[in-house]
Amino acid sequence: MTATLAEVFARVHAEKRSALIGYLPAGFPSADEGIELINAMVSAGVDIVEVGLPYSDPLMDGPDIQSAVEQALRAGATPDVVLDTVEQITAAGATAVVMSYWNPIERYGVEAFSARLAGAGGHGVITPDLTPEEAGPWIEATASHGIDRVFLVAPSSTDERIATVAAVTSGFVYAASTMGVTGARTQVSSAAPELVRRTRALTDLPIAVGLGVSTGAQAREVAAYADGVIVGSAFVRRILQAPDQPAAVAAVAELARELAAGVRGN
Repeated sequence: MTATLAEVFARVHAEKRSALIGYLPAGFPSADEGIELINAMVSAGVDIVEVGLPYSDPLMDGPDIQSAVEQALRAGATPDVVLDTVEQITAAGATAVVMSYWNPIERYGVEAFSARLAGAGGHGVITPDLTPEEAGPWIEATASHGIDRVFLVAPSSTDERIATVAAVTSGFVYAASTMGVTGARTQVSSAAPELVRRTRALTDLPIAVGLGVSTGAQAREVAAYADGVIVGSAFVRRILQAPDQPAAVAAVAELARELAAGVRGN
C-alpha cells in the first residue's frame, strides 16, 4: 500500500518542504511508455503523480497537453487504460491520483470508477470542471471507497466560494494560479500567493499550486508559500520534444530532479 495524500504531505512538512506533484496523461505516448515515463519521474523525485484521463474535448488544457492527449487517444487510451496505469505505478511505489474532466467519470459510473480506482491503489481524483453543487453522488461514492476528492479554487473565487469548495475537498486543495488554459509559463502568476493566503485562512487542508511551473526556480518560488507544486505541461513538452523513448525518459527524469531540488529550496 502506497502512502496516502495525507501521509505524503505530512512527510514533506516534516522535511520542511513542499510536495512535488507531476502530471502525465495515461497512454502517452503509449500505455507502456507512459508507465515507464511516470516511474522515471517518481524515481527522480516526484512525490505524487497526477495520471491524466485523456478526453476528446480538453477545453482547459493548453497546446502541449492537448497534443499529448490526442496521441494517447490515437494509441487507444480509455478509462480502463488509466486505471491500469494507476495500478502498475502504485505497484512500483508511486502515490497516484487521477486528473479527469467529469464527463468520462460520469459515463464510466461514479461508483464503478471509485471502486476500481481504490482497487488499483489510487488515492484521489482531481475534477477541474465538477462543482460542489453537482457532486453529491461523487462525494458519496468516493467517501465509501476512501478516495480523496480534489476540487479547484481560482483567483476569481470569492472567500465564500473557497469555503464551499474546501468543505467538500479532501487530500489537498488545487489552487489554479491563473485564469485560462494550462501551460508552462516564463513566470508564475502573481495572483498565486494571494490565492493561497485566502484559501489557507479558510481550510487546514494542504494547498497545491498548479498552472505554469516549468523550472526549478519557479518551483522554489511557489514552494515558499504553497504545500505542493504541480507541474504538468513542462513534463509533457519534454516528451514531445524528445526524439525517442530513451531520450524522453532521460528528459523527464532530468526535469524532475531540477524541480525536486527547487521544492527543497536548492
